[in-house]
Amino acid sequence: MSVTGVLDAVLDRSVLLGYSKIGSGVRRLWWPADPAPSSMAGKRVVVTGATSGLGEAMATSFAQLGATVHLLGRNPDKVKRSAGVIRGAVPGSVVIDEVCDVGDLDAVRAWTDDLSGRVDALHGLVHNAGAMPKRRDETPQGHELQLACHVLGPQVMTERLLPLLRNAGGASVVFVSSGGMYSAPLSTGDMESTRGDYDGIRVYARTKRMQVVLADAWARRLTASDVRVESMHPGWAKTPGVSEALPTFQKLTGPILRDAADGGDTAVWLVATRPSSQSPHFWHDRAQRPTTFGWQRTQDAAAVTRFLDAVSELTDTPRSWIALQA
Repeated sequence: MSVTGVLDAVLDRSVLLGYSKIGSGVRRLWWPADPAPSSMAGKRVVVTGATSGLGEAMATSFAQLGATVHLLGRNPDKVKRSAGVIRGAVPGSVVIDEVCDVGDLDAVRAWTDDLSGRVDALHGLVHNAGAMPKRRDETPQGHELQLACHVLGPQVMTERLLPLLRNAGGASVVFVSSGGMYSAPLSTGDMESTRGDYDGIRVYARTKRMQVVLADAWARRLTASDVRVESMHPGWAKTPGVSEALPTFQKLTGPILRDAADGGDTAVWLVATRPSSQSPHFWHDRAQRPTTFGWQRTQDAAAVTRFLDAVSELTDTPRSWIALQA
């Protein structure tokens, strides 16, 4: 391993250094080149959860690269505000307001039908919408909110937008996960989080782990196509979501937190440059990362199968998965 490779691995496993702005600051000395100016000109990208924080920052970055950005959020007023901010920051940018609650599966179906009637192709889909409630809440379909927002909604959206992604002649889907997923193994025993006291932080970690497994499954399913699917984690970024859900964490780490653009950099880079990627397709700071720490067991193939079957059943989507080799 090269000197930079060793240093990169040390940063990654130290967590405090790698996930903070220190990590990205150091890695910029050797990481892959930025996307070329106007590299997304003539292309369309959907960013969910785009009315603040990482989502708004990523949407801005895509607009700066020339993309037509479909900025999606569940609150029309917030969508309008964020779209205005981006248009003001990037003169001449094309930003399209999109309103949909990603956790409401019926709303996702209606919105994807609407988008499919308006555009012919989609070059990028960034699943960024997220939630971390303190108390258990349910969607209109009766699903636990975080499961629906982080897993079920993105599953339905990806499935129904697949024809547009295939039409692009080269598209990328990116799930914005979290480094917190390292603390949670894949579990299908209580996906709806109905047992015991509800712990929003623990459920967040579990569903972020599910996103990484789901992205890898999509990548295996589409391996013979020109649609790439990856997941990534943004490190520790200063966003309104973190401030609201984890105020103590933000207070303690504030001086070393990344800004939102830094946190979203890898997702934008993945869509704009479409680098080669291998299973498990999990990225951070423009490099692939392991999905387990050294002392953790590798992913159990039977558990992955149970999880994917459950996702298909809960979303009424095809069981078109390629089995993970045991």
